[in-house]
Amino acid sequence: MKKLLFIITLTLFTLTILQGQEHNRVSDSIQITESGHKSAHTKETTHGSVTAGSSTGHSVAGHSMHGNAGVEGNLVNPDSTVTPVEVASAPTENPYKDILARKEISLNLWSILRGILGMASLVFIAWIFSLDRKKVNWRTVGFSLLMQFTIAVSVIAFPAVQSVFEFMGSLFVAVLDWTKAGSTFLFGSLMDINSFGFIFALQILPTIIFFSALTSLFFYLGILQRVVWAMAWLLSKTLKLSGAESLSTAGNIFLGQTEAPLMVKEYIPKMTKSEVMLIMTAGMSTMAGGVLAAYIGMLGGGDRVMELEFAKHLLSASIMAAPGAIAIAKILKPQTEEIDNTVEVPKEKIGKNVLDAISNGTTEGLKLAANVGAMLLVFYALIAGFNAIFMKIGDISSLNSIIADTTNGRFEGLSMQFLLSYLFAPVIWLTGVSGSDIGLVGRLLGEKLIMTEFIGYQSLAEMIRTGAFVSSKSVIMATYVLCGFANFASIGILIGGVGGMANNQKPVLSAFGFRALLGATLVALMSAAMVGMLIA
Repeated sequence: MKKLLFIITLTLFTLTILQGQEHNRVSDSIQITESGHKSAHTKETTHGSVTAGSSTGHSVAGHSMHGNAGVEGNLVNPDSTVTPVEVASAPTENPYKDILARKEISLNLWSILRGILGMASLVFIAWIFSLDRKKVNWRTVGFSLLMQFTIAVSVIAFPAVQSVFEFMGSLFVAVLDWTKAGSTFLFGSLMDINSFGFIFALQILPTIIFFSALTSLFFYLGILQRVVWAMAWLLSKTLKLSGAESLSTAGNIFLGQTEAPLMVKEYIPKMTKSEVMLIMTAGMSTMAGGVLAAYIGMLGGGDRVMELEFAKHLLSASIMAAPGAIAIAKILKPQTEEIDNTVEVPKEKIGKNVLDAISNGTTEGLKLAANVGAMLLVFYALIAGFNAIFMKIGDISSLNSIIADTTNGRFEGLSMQFLLSYLFAPVIWLTGVSGSDIGLVGRLLGEKLIMTEFIGYQSLAEMIRTGAFVSSKSVIMATYVLCGFANFASIGILIGGVGGMANNQKPVLSAFGFRALLGATLVALMSAAMVGMLIA
Protein backbone atom coordinates (compact mmCIF):
# COMPACT_ATOMS: atom_id res chain seq x y z
CA MET A 1 0.00 0.00 0.00
CA LYS A 2 2.83 2.40 0.92
CA LYS A 3 4.61 1.65 -2.38
CA LEU A 4 1.42 2.44 -4.29
CA LEU A 5 1.01 5.71 -2.36
CA PHE A 6 4.66 6.52 -3.04
CA ILE A 7 4.27 6.00 -6.82
CA ILE A 8 1.02 7.98 -7.00
CA THR A 9 2.44 10.88 -4.95
CA LEU A 10 5.64 11.03 -6.99
CA THR A 11 3.73 10.93 -10.30
CA LEU A 12 1.30 13.69 -9.30
CA PHE A 13 4.15 15.80 -7.91
CA THR A 14 6.15 15.52 -11.16
CA LEU A 15 3.13 16.27 -13.39
CA THR A 16 2.31 19.35 -11.29
CA ILE A 17 5.87 20.65 -11.55
CA LEU A 18 5.97 20.17 -15.32
CA GLN A 19 2.65 21.97 -15.65
CA GLY A 20 3.96 24.80 -13.47
CA GLN A 21 7.11 25.14 -15.60
CA GLU A 22 5.00 25.41 -18.74
CA HIS A 23 2.95 28.13 -17.04
CA ASN A 24 6.19 29.93 -16.13
CA ARG A 25 7.36 29.90 -19.76
CA VAL A 26 4.10 31.45 -20.88
CA SER A 27 4.26 34.04 -18.08
CA ASP A 28 7.88 34.88 -18.93
CA SER A 29 7.04 35.50 -22.59
CA ILE A 30 4.29 37.89 -21.54
CA GLN A 31 6.65 39.71 -19.17
CA ILE A 32 9.25 40.13 -21.91
CA THR A 33 6.81 41.94 -24.17
CA GLU A 34 5.79 44.24 -21.33
CA SER A 35 9.25 44.92 -19.86
CA GLY A 36 10.07 47.69 -22.28
CA HIS A 37 7.07 49.71 -21.08
CA LYS A 38 7.59 49.04 -17.38
CA SER A 39 11.35 49.26 -16.77
CA ALA A 40 11.66 53.06 -16.62
CA HIS A 41 8.72 53.42 -14.25
CA THR A 42 10.02 50.55 -12.09
CA LYS A 43 13.43 52.10 -11.61
CA GLU A 44 11.92 55.46 -10.74
CA THR A 45 9.58 53.85 -8.22
CA THR A 46 12.31 51.67 -6.69
CA HIS A 47 14.80 54.42 -6.02
CA GLY A 48 12.24 57.06 -5.28
CA SER A 49 11.11 55.12 -2.22
CA VAL A 50 14.48 55.44 -0.46
CA THR A 51 14.58 58.80 1.27
CA ALA A 52 16.86 59.83 4.08
CA GLY A 53 15.21 60.70 7.36
CA SER A 54 11.79 59.24 6.59
CA SER A 55 10.23 55.91 7.28
CA THR A 56 6.79 54.40 7.50
CA GLY A 57 8.08 51.69 9.82
CA HIS A 58 6.63 48.20 9.87
CA SER A 59 2.92 48.78 9.99
CA VAL A 60 0.51 46.83 12.11
CA ALA A 61 -0.97 45.48 8.91
CA GLY A 62 2.38 43.78 8.26
CA HIS A 63 3.64 45.55 5.15
CA SER A 64 7.17 44.63 6.05
CA MET A 65 8.47 44.51 2.49
CA HIS A 66 7.37 48.03 1.62
CA GLY A 67 7.41 49.79 4.97
CA ASN A 68 10.97 50.78 5.69
CA ALA A 69 11.94 53.53 3.31
CA GLY A 70 15.20 54.14 5.14
CA VAL A 71 16.39 50.56 4.75
CA GLU A 72 19.97 51.57 4.09
CA GLY A 73 20.05 53.33 7.44
CA ASN A 74 18.02 52.28 10.43
CA LEU A 75 15.95 49.12 10.17
CA VAL A 76 13.34 50.84 12.29
CA ASN A 77 13.33 54.61 12.63
CA PRO A 78 12.81 55.30 16.34
CA ASP A 79 11.41 58.76 15.69
CA SER A 80 8.73 57.57 13.29
CA THR A 81 5.16 56.78 14.21
CA VAL A 82 3.46 53.60 13.06
CA THR A 83 0.52 54.54 10.90
CA PRO A 84 -1.73 52.43 8.69
CA VAL A 85 -0.87 52.32 5.02
CA GLU A 86 -3.87 53.53 3.06
CA VAL A 87 -2.67 52.66 -0.42
CA ALA A 88 -0.21 49.80 -0.82
CA SER A 89 2.35 50.07 -3.57
CA ALA A 90 2.44 47.37 -6.21
CA PRO A 91 5.48 45.05 -6.18
CA THR A 92 8.30 46.39 -8.31
CA GLU A 93 10.58 44.41 -10.58
CA ASN A 94 13.74 43.11 -8.96
CA PRO A 95 16.53 45.60 -9.88
CA TYR A 96 19.11 42.78 -9.78
CA LYS A 97 17.21 40.44 -12.07
CA ASP A 98 19.85 40.39 -14.81
CA ILE A 99 22.77 39.08 -12.74
CA LEU A 100 20.62 36.62 -10.81
CA ALA A 101 19.52 35.07 -14.10
CA ARG A 102 23.09 34.68 -15.44
CA LYS A 103 24.25 31.10 -15.84
CA GLU A 104 27.96 31.31 -16.64
CA ILE A 105 31.22 31.83 -14.78
CA SER A 106 32.71 35.32 -14.97
CA LEU A 107 36.33 35.16 -13.80
CA ASN A 108 38.26 38.16 -12.54
CA LEU A 109 41.85 37.93 -11.28
CA TRP A 110 41.26 40.31 -8.37
CA SER A 111 38.13 38.40 -7.30
CA ILE A 112 40.00 35.10 -7.45
CA LEU A 113 42.92 36.43 -5.37
CA ARG A 114 40.57 37.91 -2.76
CA GLY A 115 38.61 34.68 -2.67
CA ILE A 116 41.74 32.58 -2.11
CA LEU A 117 42.92 35.00 0.59
CA GLY A 118 39.50 34.88 2.23
CA MET A 119 39.30 31.07 2.19
CA ALA A 120 42.82 30.77 3.62
CA SER A 121 42.01 33.31 6.34
CA LEU A 122 38.80 31.48 7.32
CA VAL A 123 40.65 28.16 7.58
CA PHE A 124 43.35 29.90 9.66
CA ILE A 125 40.72 31.33 12.03
CA ALA A 126 39.26 27.83 12.50
CA TRP A 127 42.76 26.43 13.15
CA ILE A 128 43.45 29.14 15.76
CA PHE A 129 40.35 28.00 17.70
CA SER A 130 41.09 24.28 17.22
CA LEU A 131 41.11 22.13 20.36
CA ASP A 132 43.91 19.96 18.98
CA ARG A 133 45.85 21.68 16.20
CA LYS A 134 48.41 18.90 15.76
CA LYS A 135 45.77 16.19 15.13
CA VAL A 136 43.90 17.93 12.28
CA ASN A 137 43.37 15.54 9.37
CA TRP A 138 44.10 17.89 6.50
CA ARG A 139 43.14 15.23 3.94
CA THR A 140 39.55 15.20 5.24
CA VAL A 141 39.52 19.00 5.46
CA GLY A 142 40.92 19.39 1.94
CA PHE A 143 38.50 16.93 0.34
CA SER A 144 35.56 18.55 2.15
CA LEU A 145 36.51 22.02 0.90
CA LEU A 146 37.05 20.62 -2.59
CA MET A 147 33.56 19.10 -2.51
CA GLN A 148 32.12 22.43 -1.34
CA PHE A 149 33.92 24.31 -4.13
CA THR A 150 32.89 21.72 -6.73
CA ILE A 151 29.24 22.28 -5.88
CA ALA A 152 29.71 26.05 -6.28
CA VAL A 153 31.39 25.67 -9.69
CA SER A 154 28.81 23.14 -10.87
CA VAL A 155 25.81 25.31 -9.97
CA ILE A 156 27.25 28.34 -11.78
CA ALA A 157 29.08 26.76 -14.73
CA PHE A 158 27.46 23.48 -15.82
CA PRO A 159 24.01 23.56 -17.47
CA ALA A 160 23.24 19.96 -16.48
CA VAL A 161 23.78 20.69 -12.78
CA GLN A 162 21.92 23.98 -13.12
CA SER A 163 18.96 22.09 -14.54
CA VAL A 164 18.95 19.74 -11.54
CA PHE A 165 19.03 22.61 -9.07
CA GLU A 166 16.42 24.53 -11.05
CA PHE A 167 14.15 21.48 -11.03
CA MET A 168 14.64 21.11 -7.28
CA GLY A 169 13.98 24.84 -6.93
CA SER A 170 10.81 24.52 -8.98
CA LEU A 171 9.56 21.98 -6.42
CA PHE A 172 9.87 24.61 -3.71
CA VAL A 173 8.20 27.23 -5.91
CA ALA A 174 5.36 24.76 -6.50
CA VAL A 175 5.00 24.39 -2.74
CA LEU A 176 4.63 28.18 -2.51
CA ASP A 177 1.81 28.05 -5.07
CA TRP A 178 0.03 25.23 -3.26
CA THR A 179 0.34 27.10 0.02
CA LYS A 180 -1.10 30.20 -1.60
CA ALA A 181 -4.21 28.23 -2.58
CA GLY A 182 -4.84 27.28 1.07
CA SER A 183 -4.01 30.79 2.29
CA THR A 184 -6.38 32.37 -0.23
CA PHE A 185 -9.19 30.13 1.02
CA LEU A 186 -8.58 31.39 4.59
CA PHE A 187 -7.68 35.04 3.99
CA GLY A 188 -9.32 35.83 0.65
CA SER A 189 -8.36 39.12 -1.01
CA LEU A 190 -5.79 39.91 1.71
CA MET A 191 -3.44 37.63 -0.26
CA ASP A 192 -3.48 40.06 -3.21
CA ILE A 193 -0.05 41.76 -3.09
CA ASN A 194 -1.09 44.44 -5.59
CA SER A 195 -3.94 45.60 -3.33
CA PHE A 196 -2.63 45.07 0.19
CA GLY A 197 1.15 44.80 -0.18
CA PHE A 198 3.34 41.95 1.08
CA ILE A 199 1.86 40.94 4.45
CA PHE A 200 4.50 38.74 6.07
CA ALA A 201 2.16 36.85 8.40
CA LEU A 202 -0.05 35.79 5.48
CA GLN A 203 2.50 35.29 2.69
CA ILE A 204 5.33 33.53 4.57
CA LEU A 205 4.17 31.84 7.79
CA PRO A 206 1.61 29.52 6.09
CA THR A 207 4.46 28.18 3.93
CA ILE A 208 6.23 26.90 7.03
CA ILE A 209 3.08 25.08 8.17
CA PHE A 210 2.41 23.40 4.83
CA PHE A 211 6.03 22.40 4.20
CA SER A 212 6.23 20.81 7.64
CA ALA A 213 3.17 18.70 6.82
CA LEU A 214 4.67 17.77 3.44
CA THR A 215 7.98 16.77 5.06
CA SER A 216 6.16 14.48 7.50
CA LEU A 217 4.30 12.86 4.60
CA PHE A 218 7.52 12.23 2.66
CA PHE A 219 9.15 10.84 5.80
CA TYR A 220 6.23 8.48 6.35
CA LEU A 221 6.39 7.28 2.73
CA GLY A 222 10.15 6.70 3.04
CA ILE A 223 11.12 9.22 0.34
CA LEU A 224 13.16 11.48 2.60
CA GLN A 225 15.07 8.58 4.18
CA ARG A 226 16.22 7.31 0.78
CA VAL A 227 17.58 10.72 -0.25
CA VAL A 228 19.32 11.26 3.10
CA TRP A 229 20.81 7.77 3.07
CA ALA A 230 22.34 8.32 -0.39
CA MET A 231 23.99 11.58 0.69
CA ALA A 232 25.16 10.11 3.99
CA TRP A 233 26.71 7.11 2.22
CA LEU A 234 28.61 9.46 -0.12
CA LEU A 235 29.94 11.57 2.78
CA SER A 236 30.90 8.50 4.82
CA LYS A 237 32.84 6.79 2.03
CA THR A 238 34.58 9.83 0.53
CA LEU A 239 35.43 11.71 3.73
CA LYS A 240 35.90 8.73 6.11
CA LEU A 241 33.22 9.87 8.55
CA SER A 242 31.21 7.73 10.94
CA GLY A 243 27.83 6.57 9.67
CA ALA A 244 25.96 8.44 12.41
CA GLU A 245 27.56 11.84 11.85
CA SER A 246 27.22 11.41 8.06
CA LEU A 247 23.52 10.66 8.41
CA SER A 248 22.90 13.63 10.71
CA THR A 249 24.89 16.00 8.47
CA ALA A 250 23.04 14.89 5.34
CA GLY A 251 19.71 15.12 7.16
CA ASN A 252 20.43 18.72 8.13
CA ILE A 253 20.19 19.73 4.45
CA PHE A 254 16.46 19.05 4.60
CA LEU A 255 15.60 18.98 8.31
CA GLY A 256 16.07 21.35 11.24
CA GLN A 257 19.02 21.40 13.63
CA THR A 258 17.18 19.30 16.24
CA GLU A 259 15.12 17.15 13.79
CA ALA A 260 18.14 15.73 11.89
CA PRO A 261 19.85 14.31 15.01
CA LEU A 262 16.64 12.37 15.73
CA MET A 263 17.68 10.06 12.88
CA VAL A 264 20.73 8.99 14.92
CA LYS A 265 19.45 9.53 18.46
CA GLU A 266 20.37 6.00 19.58
CA TYR A 267 24.01 6.69 18.63
CA ILE A 268 24.32 10.15 20.28
CA PRO A 269 25.09 8.92 23.84
CA LYS A 270 28.17 7.04 22.53
CA MET A 271 29.38 9.67 20.06
CA THR A 272 32.92 11.03 20.25
CA LYS A 273 33.50 14.73 20.92
CA SER A 274 34.47 15.25 17.27
CA GLU A 275 31.16 13.75 16.12
CA VAL A 276 29.21 15.97 18.53
CA MET A 277 31.07 19.02 17.22
CA LEU A 278 30.07 18.12 13.64
CA ILE A 279 26.42 17.58 14.58
CA MET A 280 26.32 21.03 16.19
CA THR A 281 28.24 22.82 13.42
CA ALA A 282 26.23 21.18 10.61
CA GLY A 283 22.98 21.94 12.44
CA MET A 284 23.79 25.65 12.54
CA SER A 285 25.26 25.75 9.00
CA THR A 286 22.34 24.41 6.94
CA MET A 287 18.66 25.34 6.56
CA ALA A 288 15.51 23.29 7.10
CA GLY A 289 13.15 22.84 4.16
CA GLY A 290 10.29 24.76 5.78
CA VAL A 291 12.21 27.99 6.32
CA LEU A 292 13.99 27.51 2.99
CA ALA A 293 10.65 27.73 1.21
CA ALA A 294 9.80 30.80 3.29
CA TYR A 295 13.06 32.54 2.31
CA ILE A 296 12.38 31.82 -1.35
CA GLY A 297 9.04 33.59 -1.03
CA MET A 298 10.57 36.52 0.87
CA LEU A 299 13.44 37.15 -1.56
CA GLY A 300 11.42 36.43 -4.71
CA GLY A 301 8.73 38.90 -3.66
CA GLY A 302 6.04 37.35 -5.86
CA ASP A 303 8.21 37.26 -9.03
CA ARG A 304 8.18 33.63 -10.18
CA VAL A 305 11.42 33.95 -12.14
CA MET A 306 13.21 35.42 -9.11
CA GLU A 307 11.72 32.81 -6.79
CA LEU A 308 13.21 30.11 -9.00
CA GLU A 309 16.63 31.81 -9.11
CA PHE A 310 16.76 32.39 -5.36
CA ALA A 311 15.58 28.81 -4.81
CA LYS A 312 18.60 27.59 -6.79
CA HIS A 313 21.06 29.68 -4.76
CA LEU A 314 19.45 28.90 -1.40
CA LEU A 315 19.49 25.17 -2.16
CA SER A 316 23.09 25.44 -3.31
CA ALA A 317 24.02 27.32 -0.11
CA SER A 318 22.44 24.66 2.12
CA ILE A 319 24.02 21.74 0.22
CA MET A 320 27.44 23.46 0.09
CA ALA A 321 27.21 23.97 3.84
CA ALA A 322 27.27 20.20 4.52
CA PRO A 323 30.85 19.50 3.31
CA GLY A 324 31.87 22.96 4.54
CA ALA A 325 30.65 22.10 8.05
CA ILE A 326 32.65 18.86 7.93
CA ALA A 327 35.83 20.74 7.02
CA ILE A 328 35.51 23.39 9.74
CA ALA A 329 34.23 21.00 12.45
CA LYS A 330 37.13 18.60 11.86
CA ILE A 331 39.54 21.50 12.31
CA LEU A 332 37.86 22.74 15.49
CA LYS A 333 37.77 19.24 17.01
CA PRO A 334 39.74 16.62 15.05
CA GLN A 335 38.66 12.97 15.12
CA THR A 336 41.15 10.87 17.11
CA GLU A 337 39.06 7.85 18.16
CA GLU A 338 37.93 4.80 16.19
CA ILE A 339 34.59 5.27 14.41
CA ASP A 340 31.86 3.11 12.86
CA ASN A 341 31.29 3.79 9.13
CA THR A 342 27.99 1.87 8.93
CA VAL A 343 25.13 3.98 7.56
CA GLU A 344 21.71 2.83 8.79
CA VAL A 345 18.50 4.84 8.43
CA PRO A 346 15.99 4.35 11.29
CA LYS A 347 12.81 2.48 10.37
CA GLU A 348 10.44 4.43 12.65
CA LYS A 349 7.67 6.49 11.04
CA ILE A 350 6.07 9.84 11.88
CA GLY A 351 2.47 8.78 12.40
CA LYS A 352 0.50 5.56 12.12
CA ASN A 353 -0.90 6.31 8.66
CA VAL A 354 -0.84 9.01 5.98
CA LEU A 355 -3.42 11.27 7.60
CA ASP A 356 -1.79 10.92 11.00
CA ALA A 357 1.59 11.86 9.52
CA ILE A 358 0.13 14.94 7.82
CA SER A 359 -1.67 15.92 11.02
CA ASN A 360 1.49 15.62 13.12
CA GLY A 361 3.48 17.61 10.60
CA THR A 362 0.83 20.33 10.48
CA THR A 363 0.86 20.66 14.27
CA GLU A 364 4.65 20.92 14.38
CA GLY A 365 4.60 23.44 11.52
CA LEU A 366 2.03 25.56 13.36
CA LYS A 367 4.27 25.66 16.44
CA LEU A 368 7.27 26.66 14.31
CA ALA A 369 5.33 29.35 12.43
CA ALA A 370 3.98 30.79 15.69
CA ASN A 371 7.49 30.76 17.14
CA VAL A 372 8.90 32.56 14.08
CA GLY A 373 6.15 35.18 14.12
CA ALA A 374 6.53 35.85 17.86
CA MET A 375 10.32 35.97 17.55
CA LEU A 376 10.19 38.52 14.73
CA LEU A 377 7.71 40.69 16.63
CA VAL A 378 9.91 40.74 19.74
CA PHE A 379 13.21 41.30 17.93
CA TYR A 380 11.88 44.11 15.73
CA ALA A 381 10.48 45.76 18.86
CA LEU A 382 13.85 45.40 20.59
CA ILE A 383 15.64 46.85 17.57
CA ALA A 384 13.33 49.86 17.65
CA GLY A 385 13.99 50.30 21.37
CA PHE A 386 17.77 50.03 21.06
CA ASN A 387 17.80 52.38 18.09
CA ALA A 388 15.77 54.94 20.02
CA ILE A 389 18.40 54.86 22.78
CA PHE A 390 21.31 55.00 20.33
CA MET A 391 19.77 57.86 18.39
CA LYS A 392 19.23 59.83 21.60
CA ILE A 393 22.89 59.27 22.52
CA GLY A 394 23.81 60.37 19.00
CA ASP A 395 21.78 63.56 19.37
CA ILE A 396 23.39 64.44 22.70
CA SER A 397 26.93 63.74 21.47
CA SER A 398 26.34 65.17 17.94
CA LEU A 399 27.40 61.80 16.50
CA ASN A 400 24.27 61.53 14.34
CA SER A 401 25.23 64.41 12.04
CA ILE A 402 28.82 63.16 11.81
CA ILE A 403 27.69 59.63 10.89
CA ALA A 404 25.16 60.91 8.33
CA ASP A 405 27.81 63.09 6.66
CA THR A 406 30.54 60.43 6.76
CA THR A 407 28.30 57.73 5.23
CA ASN A 408 26.75 60.10 2.65
CA GLY A 409 23.31 59.65 4.20
CA ARG A 410 23.36 55.84 4.13
CA PHE A 411 22.90 55.89 7.91
CA GLU A 412 20.83 58.57 9.63
CA GLY A 413 22.83 58.33 12.83
CA LEU A 414 24.01 56.02 15.59
CA SER A 415 22.06 52.76 15.38
CA MET A 416 22.43 49.00 15.70
CA GLN A 417 22.68 48.74 11.93
CA PHE A 418 25.54 51.24 11.81
CA LEU A 419 27.47 49.44 14.57
CA LEU A 420 26.96 45.99 13.05
CA SER A 421 27.98 47.20 9.59
CA TYR A 422 31.40 48.35 10.70
CA LEU A 423 31.94 45.62 13.30
CA PHE A 424 31.71 42.83 10.70
CA ALA A 425 33.09 44.76 7.71
CA PRO A 426 36.64 43.26 7.89
CA VAL A 427 35.50 39.64 7.69
CA ILE A 428 33.01 40.48 4.94
CA TRP A 429 35.84 42.06 2.93
CA LEU A 430 37.62 38.70 2.99
CA THR A 431 34.73 37.06 1.14
CA GLY A 432 35.12 39.41 -1.84
CA VAL A 433 32.03 41.59 -1.42
CA SER A 434 32.21 44.89 -3.33
CA GLY A 435 33.69 47.71 -1.24
CA SER A 436 30.54 49.82 -1.52
CA ASP A 437 28.38 47.03 -0.11
CA ILE A 438 30.65 45.70 2.66
CA GLY A 439 28.75 47.67 5.31
CA LEU A 440 25.37 46.37 4.17
CA VAL A 441 26.45 42.71 4.12
CA GLY A 442 28.27 43.22 7.43
CA ARG A 443 25.04 44.48 8.92
CA LEU A 444 23.18 41.41 7.63
CA LEU A 445 25.77 39.07 9.17
CA GLY A 446 25.47 40.92 12.48
CA GLU A 447 21.69 40.65 12.45
CA LYS A 448 21.96 36.93 11.74
CA LEU A 449 24.38 36.29 14.61
CA ILE A 450 22.87 38.52 17.27
CA MET A 451 19.23 38.01 16.31
CA THR A 452 18.31 35.32 13.74
CA GLU A 453 18.83 34.57 10.07
CA PHE A 454 15.10 35.31 9.59
CA ILE A 455 15.77 38.93 10.54
CA GLY A 456 18.75 38.93 8.17
CA TYR A 457 16.81 37.58 5.20
CA GLN A 458 13.95 39.98 5.93
CA SER A 459 16.42 42.89 5.81
CA LEU A 460 17.99 41.50 2.63
CA ALA A 461 14.55 41.29 1.01
CA GLU A 462 13.95 44.95 1.84
CA MET A 463 17.36 45.95 0.48
CA ILE A 464 16.58 44.12 -2.76
CA ARG A 465 13.23 45.87 -3.15
CA THR A 466 14.79 49.30 -2.62
CA GLY A 467 17.92 48.74 -4.74
CA ALA A 468 20.23 49.38 -1.78
CA PHE A 469 23.19 47.42 -3.18
CA VAL A 470 25.65 49.13 -5.51
CA SER A 471 26.89 45.80 -6.93
CA SER A 472 24.45 43.10 -8.02
CA LYS A 473 27.06 40.47 -7.05
CA SER A 474 26.55 41.41 -3.40
CA VAL A 475 22.93 40.19 -3.52
CA ILE A 476 24.01 36.64 -4.36
CA MET A 477 26.87 36.63 -1.86
CA ALA A 478 24.60 37.93 0.92
CA THR A 479 22.25 35.01 0.22
CA TYR A 480 25.12 32.60 1.03
CA VAL A 481 26.39 34.62 4.02
CA LEU A 482 22.97 34.36 5.69
CA CYS A 483 22.60 30.60 5.13
CA GLY A 484 22.15 28.59 8.31
CA PHE A 485 20.93 28.88 11.90
CA ALA A 486 24.18 30.38 13.22
CA ASN A 487 22.94 32.64 16.01
CA PHE A 488 23.27 32.71 19.79
CA ALA A 489 19.77 31.33 20.34
CA SER A 490 20.71 28.18 18.39
CA ILE A 491 23.27 27.25 21.04
CA GLY A 492 20.48 26.90 23.60
CA ILE A 493 18.26 25.08 21.10
CA LEU A 494 20.97 22.48 20.40
CA ILE A 495 21.86 21.98 24.05
CA GLY A 496 18.19 21.48 24.90
CA GLY A 497 17.23 19.45 21.81
CA VAL A 498 20.25 17.18 21.35
CA GLY A 499 20.96 17.10 25.09
CA GLY A 500 17.44 15.81 25.64
CA MET A 501 18.33 12.76 23.53
CA ALA A 502 21.54 12.11 25.51
CA ASN A 503 21.93 13.69 28.95
CA ASN A 504 25.53 12.51 29.21
CA GLN A 505 26.47 14.74 26.25
CA LYS A 506 25.09 17.99 27.74
CA PRO A 507 28.46 19.07 29.20
CA VAL A 508 30.10 18.52 25.79
CA LEU A 509 27.33 20.40 24.00
CA SER A 510 27.66 23.32 26.43
CA ALA A 511 31.45 23.41 26.08
CA PHE A 512 31.29 23.37 22.26
CA GLY A 513 28.45 25.87 21.86
CA PHE A 514 30.40 29.00 20.94
CA ARG A 515 32.95 27.11 18.84
CA ALA A 516 30.13 25.50 16.85
CA LEU A 517 28.59 28.95 16.34
CA LEU A 518 31.95 30.25 15.09
CA GLY A 519 32.33 27.21 12.84
CA ALA A 520 28.88 27.60 11.28
CA THR A 521 29.58 31.29 10.62
CA LEU A 522 32.89 30.41 8.93
CA VAL A 523 31.08 27.83 6.76
CA ALA A 524 28.64 30.45 5.43
CA LEU A 525 31.47 32.91 4.77
CA MET A 526 33.45 30.16 3.01
CA SER A 527 30.54 29.44 0.66
CA ALA A 528 30.19 33.15 -0.10
CA ALA A 529 33.93 33.47 -0.80
CA MET A 530 33.82 30.51 -3.20
CA VAL A 531 30.80 31.84 -5.09
CA GLY A 532 32.30 35.35 -5.13
CA MET A 533 35.33 34.04 -7.03
CA LEU A 534 33.11 32.80 -9.85
CA ILE A 535 30.80 35.76 -10.53
CA ALA A 536 31.44 39.39 -11.42
